Amino acid sequence: MSSEETLRRWRLILGRYAAQPLSQTQFSAGDWKLDQALEYLYGREYEGRGLARPSGGPGSLDPSQLRAVDWLNRSRSLFPQEVFERMQTQAIDRYQLTDLLSDPAVLRSLDATPGLAKALLGMRGRLSGQMRDAVREVIQKTVDEITRKLRNDFVNALVGRRNRMRRSHIKSAQNFDARATIAANLKHYDVERKQIVIEHPRFNARVKRNLPWDVVLCVDQSGSMMDSVIYSAVIAGIMSSLPAVRVKLVVFDTSVVDLTHLAHDPVEVLLTVQLGGGTDIGRAVAYCESLVGNPQRTVFALISDFMEGAAPGPLLAAVQRMAQSRVKLLGLAALDESANPVYDRQMAQRLADKGMHVAALTPTHFAQWLAEVMN
Repeated sequence: MSSEETLRRWRLILGRYAAQPLSQTQFSAGDWKLDQALEYLYGREYEGRGLARPSGGPGSLDPSQLRAVDWLNRSRSLFPQEVFERMQTQAIDRYQLTDLLSDPAVLRSLDATPGLAKALLGMRGRLSGQMRDAVREVIQKTVDEITRKLRNDFVNALVGRRNRMRRSHIKSAQNFDARATIAANLKHYDVERKQIVIEHPRFNARVKRNLPWDVVLCVDQSGSMMDSVIYSAVIAGIMSSLPAVRVKLVVFDTSVVDLTHLAHDPVEVLLTVQLGGGTDIGRAVAYCESLVGNPQRTVFALISDFMEGAAPGPLLAAVQRMAQSRVKLLGLAALDESANPVYDRQMAQRLADKGMHVAALTPTHFAQWLAEVMN
C-alpha cells in the first residue's frame, strides 16, 4: 500500500479530528462522500466523550446539514451491504439516532438484520405504540429471513435426508431432483423457444426417521446473550413444526420463564423476553429437569455463556442427575456476531465432567448435532 493510500485511510478513520486534514486534491469526490457519512455517525463518539466537534473545513458536514434519514439513504449506496448493516445497527443501538425511531415508515425501510433486531429489542420499552407495531414488522422480517436460511438444514437433519435411489410421488420443492428432471425431459426440448418442456418432473423420496423426542431448549436471556436468543427462538419455531419432535422452551436470567406455549412463534418469543439482569443457570436447569418425562427420549440443550452468577453446586448436581437418568445433555456455547465462541471455559469443563457434551456451533451445525444425538 502506498504512503498516499495509507494517509487517505487514516484520514477516513480519524475524520475531522486528524491533525492535517487532506486537501481536495488528495480526496476524490467519492472519498468526501464517505468522509461525510462516517463523520455524521462516528463523530458522535467524540462528543460522547466530551470533545467538541470541529467545525468548518473543506467538505465539512455539520449535523444540521443532514437528517438521519438522509444519512441512512446515502450510506446504503456508499458502503458494502455488510458494512452498511453494521452502521445502521450502531446508529440506533450505540448513537441513539432518534430520527430513525420516530417515523414508522423509516423504520420499516431499514434492512432487517439480526443486528438491527437486537438493537430494537433492547429499546422497545421506550417506543410509542405506533413504533412498536413497526418494530414487530422489522422483527418479523428478520425472523423470516433467518428461518429461510435455517429451515432446510433442520428439516433435512431431523426429518430425513433425500434418498436419491428412490422416487417419490409427493411433489415437494424440497424433494425436487433437478438433474433427473432434465435428463428425463431432454427429448422434449423446444428448438424455437430454446427451452426444455418439463412433462415429467422427478422428485426424490426421503429416508424417514422415527424421532419421538422431547427437546428442551434452556436459553440464557442475560444481556450478553441477545444473538443466541434470536437464533434460539427461530430454532424453537422450526422444530415446533416438525413431526414427532415436542419442543419445550425455557428462558432465564435470575428468573425462569417457561415459553413453551409460544415456541411456535419466534416473533412473540423475542417480544416477550426481558434481557438483562444476572444469571442463575442452576435454577433454570433444575426447572427443566422437572419437565423431563421420558429421560431416554429427551434432549436437553443449554444455550448459555456458562457464566454462572450463583453457587455452581445446584447446577452441577442437576446436570449429573439428568446424565445418570440418560437424558442427552448438550451445552451450546454462546457465539458473538462474528461466530466466535464467548463463554466460561472452566465452567464448561465442569459441566462436561458431569456428563454434558459442550460445543460452540453455528445454528446449522447445531441441527446436525441434534440429529446425530437422536439417531
